[in-house]
Amino acid sequence: MSRLLYLQSGGPTAVLNSSAQGVIEAARAQGVAVCAAADGLVGLRAGRLLDLDAASAADIARLGSLPGAAFGSSRDILAPFADDAAGWRQLAEVLRHFDIGQVLLNGGNGSMETARLLQQLGQRFALPLQVVGIPKTIDNDLEGTDFSPGFPSAAKYLASSLREVTLDVLSMAQQRVFIMETMGRHVGWLTASCALAALPGEAPPLLLLPEVAFDEARLLAAVRQRLAERGCCVIAVSEGLRHADGRFVAQLHADAVYGHEHLGGAGMWLAQRLQQQLGVKVHVALVDCLQRAARHLVSAVDAQQAYRLGQQAVATALAGQGGVMLALQRQPGASGVDWQVQPLPLAAVANRERALPAEYIAADGLSVTPAFDAYLRPLLQGERPQAFADGLPDLRRPVWPPLLP
Repeated sequence: MSRLLYLQSGGPTAVLNSSAQGVIEAARAQGVAVCAAADGLVGLRAGRLLDLDAASAADIARLGSLPGAAFGSSRDILAPFADDAAGWRQLAEVLRHFDIGQVLLNGGNGSMETARLLQQLGQRFALPLQVVGIPKTIDNDLEGTDFSPGFPSAAKYLASSLREVTLDVLSMAQQRVFIMETMGRHVGWLTASCALAALPGEAPPLLLLPEVAFDEARLLAAVRQRLAERGCCVIAVSEGLRHADGRFVAQLHADAVYGHEHLGGAGMWLAQRLQQQLGVKVHVALVDCLQRAARHLVSAVDAQQAYRLGQQAVATALAGQGGVMLALQRQPGASGVDWQVQPLPLAAVANRERALPAEYIAADGLSVTPAFDAYLRPLLQGERPQAFADGLPDLRRPVWPPLLP
């Protein structure tokens, strides 16, 4: 029987390794040999594949409690055949050498394009290859799925952290503004999730989303009102905040691999504008990678569905149904909300970006609607216990077996 390959791609999430655990345990239950590419596509190109059949059941079980990408990841991408014929031939030889029959690629919309091209690669070189995409991204911008594993846990961390900070700011309400900058290059799902930081009866933070052009006059009026009513103002701003002409308010440079903008600094830019216009004290927090690595605040729903998608990806690939990504479809369930797994053609999701829908953005452009609240709250439910050792989270990583020869 051929070997199954698990491949992690792009940025990690707090529940990425839950999908890996689901893949490995499901493959073992089916008696299928399984390996993982060390450092994602970079490792696959080089033939660096970890022999997971030699890993202990205890180490595999620990995966779900670890943030990051347990086997390493990369932002390397697969170019079309016309642009990299030699690279395709090299990958084909690696897949043939290790007798890879299934590739399960865990990633976002750019990674789903790589999965689509890998399926084409198998066809071009007559390899018996089935490629299945497993969604993950904290940006929640994958088309076709109710949510992307990783987003609910990041949203839970952001809303929880901002709720704590809001009480801190209120305790020193002396004409102060607090700004938290979240990830979100083109979409505002993460920033929108900060709305749930508000305690019942309290005013939610002001939200600056990429989907809404920055309107300084509108923001200044809202900040003045909050300062007059509460003595302080809390703002969540996306790194992808734009001017009306489409320019980012803060951009460092373009990503050398993906061509995406490398953003950062929207919070500081906004702080300077508020200081100049209002003369107030402003504190800025850049959450950065903390929002995707916070295993201690993982959503149980997020972890459960990530694991389930890993399991289902094995069954889908072994059934010969390649060229698809597994999506989550929301439906009523016994506990209120449940999800079904549905395969979607990779071509329908690859390189596509789902923005925050207009019906989730309030008319004032600085808050979200009750519909967004109803969408997000079921995703935040439940917690996963965190083991501690000597007073700190026990995040010791397993020692993985050697590479396949």
